[in-house]
Amino acid sequence: MQGLREFELSSDELADFKRMARVMIPADETFGVPSADDPLIFADISSSLGMDLKDVRVALSGLRALAGCPLSDLEDARAAEVIFQLLAQEGRPVQALGRVVLAAYYRDDRVMRSIGREPRAPYPTGHTLPDGDWSLLEVVKARAPIWRDDRQV
Repeated sequence: MQGLREFELSSDELADFKRMARVMIPADETFGVPSADDPLIFADISSSLGMDLKDVRVALSGLRALAGCPLSDLEDARAAEVIFQLLAQEGRPVQALGRVVLAAYYRDDRVMRSIGREPRAPYPTGHTLPDGDWSLLEVVKARAPIWRDDRQV
């Protein structure tokens, strides 16, 4: 069982991560959406870390260092303060942590319905988007190519 440890979060890491997810995205009764620590959503979060596991571990370790103890030992206001202090930092670990929480949250059917989207995959029927301002792409189109042209080698 020791070998599995490197591919999953410890129970302490999961507890801190779950509390962090609830602070990042709290439930909202007005829109009828759960928090990110909802059992279904958090199960999706924790099971879909994949290549972000190492970065999430680093971020959670940083969170524990900022708190000076497990988040469960802190009152709600202090825990939120420490969490937002971590989220204000730059770098891959914090970005990965935010990305996995948001991605799983918006995969939840209840959340998709609350924003007026049918909970389904976009393919094969697609989603209709309103026409936008295509002139915004002019800056990108005018930019020099960012890829290598193998024909000139």
